Amino acid sequence: MKIGLACPYTWDVPGGVQVHVRDLAETLISLGHDVSVITPVNNESTLPPYAVDAGHAVPVPYNGSVARLLMGPVSAARVRRWLREHDFDVLHVHEPTAPSVSLLTCMLADGPIVATFHTSNPRSKILTAAHGALQPSMEKIRARIAVSEAARRTIVEHLGADALLIPNGVAVDAFRDATPLPARPPGDATVVFLGRIDEPRKGLDVLLAALPALVARCGQARLLVAGPGDGEAVLDRVDLGLRERVRLLGLVSDADKPRVFRSGEVYCAPNTGQESFGIVLLEAMAAGTPVVASDIDAFRRVLDDGQAGRLFPAGDAAGLAHTLAELLADQAERNRLAERGRAVVAAYDWPTIAKRIAGVYEMVAGDVPVSVAVSPDSETMRHSA
Repeated sequence: MKIGLACPYTWDVPGGVQVHVRDLAETLISLGHDVSVITPVNNESTLPPYAVDAGHAVPVPYNGSVARLLMGPVSAARVRRWLREHDFDVLHVHEPTAPSVSLLTCMLADGPIVATFHTSNPRSKILTAAHGALQPSMEKIRARIAVSEAARRTIVEHLGADALLIPNGVAVDAFRDATPLPARPPGDATVVFLGRIDEPRKGLDVLLAALPALVARCGQARLLVAGPGDGEAVLDRVDLGLRERVRLLGLVSDADKPRVFRSGEVYCAPNTGQESFGIVLLEAMAAGTPVVASDIDAFRRVLDDGQAGRLFPAGDAAGLAHTLAELLADQAERNRLAERGRAVVAAYDWPTIAKRIAGVYEMVAGDVPVSVAVSPDSETMRHSA
C-alpha cells in the first residue's frame, strides 16, 4: 500500500508521538509498504529519506507539556503539494485535533483517512471549545485508533466518537542486547530516570525528594538522569551532600537510550499524571530493567496491575523511596520482574503492532484514492494570513 503519515510535532525535538510515527513508518517500510511522512522540522537534514518538511513549528503549552505546532498558508501549501505528489491509498494522521500538520491534512484531503489519538486529557477546555470548528475535518476520518484506554476516553468525551485500541509499539530488538554505559562506579545501586527533566509532570522532583530516604536505606544508591533540560537547576534542588549521587547525562541519542536503561538496577517513572500510555516503561522492560512507576492508570495497565513492575502512589516521595529500597535489596525480585517485563513487552513489538494498524488501513481503503479536497476548508487555508 501507499501510505501517508502526518506527524504534528517537530521531528527533531524529542517526543513520544514523533518516535511512534518514525518507528511505525520504518516498520511498515520493512513490511513492504510505500510510506511517506510529512512533519514539522527545525533542521531538514535530520529527516530520513521517507520524510517531507512541512515547515518550522512554534512552541505552544499543551496538556502539561510544550508542543511545537504549525498552521498557516505556507504549511498548508506544503501539505497540499505532498498530497498531489503522492497517490496515497490511505492517510494516517496523528493527533488530528492539534493545530498542526495532521489537522491541515484532514482539512485538505479527501479519501481514506485513519487517525491515531495519543493524548489523555479528560478535562480539555480547548477540545470542548473547538468541537464545532473541528467537526467537519473529524467527520472525514474513517477509522480512529487510540493508543490507550485513557486516550480513548478523551475521544469519547470530547468528540462523541469511539476508537479501536491499538497501543504504542516498541522496537524490542533495539533494546534486548544493549550494553551498559561506561564509567559506572563499582558496587553502586543505580536508579535510572529518562525524560524531560524540567517538565513537572515527568516527576523528577518526586524522585529527587525521595533520594535522602533512599540513601539512608540503601547506602550505594545513585541516580542516573537522562533527558533534555537545565541540569544545573536539577542539582540546585539536591542537598549538597547528595549531589555526587546524581549523574546527569543530558539529552541522549536514540542509539544510547537502550544503554541508559541497561545502566541501572531499576528504572523509575515518577510521573505525576496526564500520561495516556507508558512507552518508556516498555522500553525499559525490553532492555531487561525492572520498573518502578507511579500508580497512574496508564502505567498500571502497561505493568499489568503491578505484576510486571512495582507501583507507588503518585507524588509520594516517601512511598517511592520505600519501594525503590525494597527492590534494590532484592535481586531475586528484580530478576522476576525483568523476566515478566520481557514477556509483557513481546505483545508490543513493532511488527506485531504495525500489522494491526495495516489491517485498519485495509479496512478503510477502497477504490477511491486520497485526493486534495476542493472545499471551503481548503479555500480558507489557501487565503488565510
